[in-house]
Amino acid sequence: MDWTKMTKDELERQYSPSRWSHRMNADAVIQAHVKALKAGTERARALAQTLLNVPYGEGDGEKLDVYIPKTNCLDLNLVIYIHGGYWQFLSKEESGFLAVPLLDKGVVVVAVGYDIAPKGHMDLMVSQVRRSVVSVVQQYSHIRGLYLCGHSAGAHLAAMVLSTDWSQYSLNPQIKGAFLVSGIYDLLPILPTYINEPLKMTEEVAVRNSPSRLVPQLQQSSPGCQILVAVAENDSPEFRKQSEEYYATLSAAGLKVTLEDVPDTDHFSVVDQMVDPEYCLTKVRVLKEANEAGLKSGGYSEFLDQLWKPAEGFLWPLINNN
Repeated sequence: MDWTKMTKDELERQYSPSRWSHRMNADAVIQAHVKALKAGTERARALAQTLLNVPYGEGDGEKLDVYIPKTNCLDLNLVIYIHGGYWQFLSKEESGFLAVPLLDKGVVVVAVGYDIAPKGHMDLMVSQVRRSVVSVVQQYSHIRGLYLCGHSAGAHLAAMVLSTDWSQYSLNPQIKGAFLVSGIYDLLPILPTYINEPLKMTEEVAVRNSPSRLVPQLQQSSPGCQILVAVAENDSPEFRKQSEEYYATLSAAGLKVTLEDVPDTDHFSVVDQMVDPEYCLTKVRVLKEANEAGLKSGGYSEFLDQLWKPAEGFLWPLINNN
């Protein structure tokens, strides 16, 4: 059914992921999701060398958490994770869980903080995640491969990063792969819903921040990026349609894209399980490539001493492999 023909109540039901879980009721599934993310992040912090609250800009919310393998690696692969929460919930504080299966493969994981609504608006959040990627690329001079991963609203923001006109930043990050999990790629359907109340998006804002409408820019900015669009079996029909249509648009544009329909998952369990190295999404090609590319080991030169270097402006961790 075309979303434009849906009532406000039906649209809100379609775009309320917690109402579609088969495991538990709406409140319980959100509570379980937050608990799982926090537990995974605690595990990651126990396993990694961490640099927390690293600034990438001047704003209070413009911070990164960096999870660094304790094992030595000569060539670093780096995965940037952008959290979900409908642009108004969650934070980087619960977003380190993805490091759990990647650390022992020599992969650095960076969790991005951004200003959620109502403090942050859509244009600001998109700008922040783009600037966070620029900061990572500028400061990590030994990245062998750069990958993005985002869930739900974070998948939307990751797709916006792929669709960036990098000329205004005087660099192109050369993102090798992007892993977009249960995302929203056309923002127009949520304009009349409760989701937009704290966001206060106009139609103009929604259009310019809809990745589905920015594929020509993605073709220019990220033509070689391998993109995986994943969706949960028990996501709502509208959420599934968002992923399926975005995949079809990317595929028609000749981009390297795969659609993964993940069985026996809902909007939350599809990402909760990524702490498990044997979980099907953890083993898919994009993250598997990052894993395998990080296996080459060697020594760090004065590793810890080089992680946090004073610089003009901001302090940023520098990894020195020489």
